[in-house]
Amino acid sequence: MRPLAPDPVDACARRRAFRQRQRLLEGLVERLLLLAALVAVGVTVAIVAVLVVESAPFFAQVSLSEFLGSTQWSPLFEQPRFGIWALLAGTLTTSLVAMAVAVPLGILLAVYLSEFANARVRERVKPVLELLAGMPTVVFGYFALLFVTPLLQKLIPGLPGFNMLSAGLVLGVMVVPYVSSLSEDALRAVPMELREAAYALGAGRMRTSLTVVLPAAVSGVVAACILAASRAVGETMVVAIAAGQQPNFSFDPTESAATVTAYIVQVAMGDLPQGSIGYQSIFAAGLALFLMTLAFNLVGQWVRLRFREPY
Repeated sequence: MRPLAPDPVDACARRRAFRQRQRLLEGLVERLLLLAALVAVGVTVAIVAVLVVESAPFFAQVSLSEFLGSTQWSPLFEQPRFGIWALLAGTLTTSLVAMAVAVPLGILLAVYLSEFANARVRERVKPVLELLAGMPTVVFGYFALLFVTPLLQKLIPGLPGFNMLSAGLVLGVMVVPYVSSLSEDALRAVPMELREAAYALGAGRMRTSLTVVLPAAVSGVVAACILAASRAVGETMVVAIAAGQQPNFSFDPTESAATVTAYIVQVAMGDLPQGSIGYQSIFAAGLALFLMTLAFNLVGQWVRLRFREPY
């Protein structure tokens, strides 16, 4: 007995039902992704709104010229001073020391992992870098205070126990994974044809890596460095523990100073009444830090778009 042929009407109906379910599922996934993006944007907008709203009463009492033009920061004294540069100097100094360590180490490590290391070495080094990036920052802070600072005091007599140099050095080691990981991704994205063309012209592997591959990936490398700089600027525990908590307008890394984040932690954990000028000053300092980080990110975005190669 011959089997019955499938009904074409039922087959078309099943295909239409399948496509309809697929469209519904795709629409649900798109809405979920849109919701996730809106949540991220909403959180950022909420943070900016809180900083602006809470900083408004502060700037109603403190002029912008004093805030940006003075170098003394003592909002808790009887005669308060509100010169944010006393905090920005410490933040910039520790960040510059950190980037002086992280940029060369991170880029060289990225070049090695991308161009020289075999798969086995890469698989072993990558987890170590991820572990370094995931280590609690308070551990780095006490490592800087109890190990790096005594070591530096043997090399630099008279170095105070709290100083920006040790905090910056350890902070630089802490952000090396950000530079190396993102830079390696940028280097590996360079087409193999560029390497083969350099080899065909007689260039060795080292010369090809430094004069062909690295310049071709400069946009991604610079973006990685900018991201690491933003991470260093916003670090709290390392600088709060090792650099000191006394505002000091100085760019000498061998001196102690307070950063913006260290001041925010110091005041937020105190007993200042909400609504006082001292309490409102932490939001003004946070707003200044946010604008600094935003400037770094905008510069990184501009560099990435300006020097991106159309591979």
